[in-house]
Amino acid sequence: MQKGTVVAIWRKRAHGGPMDPQDRATLIPDHGIEGNADVGGMRQVTIVSRERWDRVDDDLGATVDPTLRRANVMISGVNLVESRGKTIQIGPCEVLIRGETKPCNIVEDGHPGLLKALVTDWGGGVYGEVVKGGTLRVGDDVNWVETAIEDLENATHE
Repeated sequence: MQKGTVVAIWRKRAHGGPMDPQDRATLIPDHGIEGNADVGGMRQVTIVSRERWDRVDDDLGATVDPTLRRANVMISGVNLVESRGKTIQIGPCEVLIRGETKPCNIVEDGHPGLLKALVTDWGGGVYGEVVKGGTLRVGDDVNWVETAIEDLENATHE
C-alpha cells in the first residue's frame, strides 16, 4: 500500500481569489473545506501530487508556484493517476475521488505553458467529496482506503 504525506494546504477565500496557505484545514462531509469559497457538489476538495508538480517544473524549465494550480491539498508519495472511484484517507479525513481535475485557462494566466504541462497524466490532480470529516494538517499521513473483501463480494451480489 502506498503511504504518503500532506505537503501543503490552501484555502480560497473568494471565487477567483488567491489561494491562502494553511497549516491545517477542517473538512466537512458533503460540504468541503471550512471557509473555502468553493463548497458542495462533487468537487468539494481538490488534490494535487507533489511528484507530478515536479514534472511540471521540469517540463517548463522553471520553478512554478503550486498555488497557480489552485488545488486545496498537495500530497506526496501517493499516485493519483486513474484513481476515480477510490477513497483516499488524508489525516483523519476521507475523500471519495470523483475524477481528474481538468485545469482551466486561469492557470495559463499565472504562467505561460502551465495549462499544456498539466493536461496529461492527471497533472491537474483530482477532485472529490468529503465522506469523513475532521481536521487535516501539513505532515499528516495519506493512504488509500482499502476496500474490505466482504464489501466487494456484497457489491457483486447486489
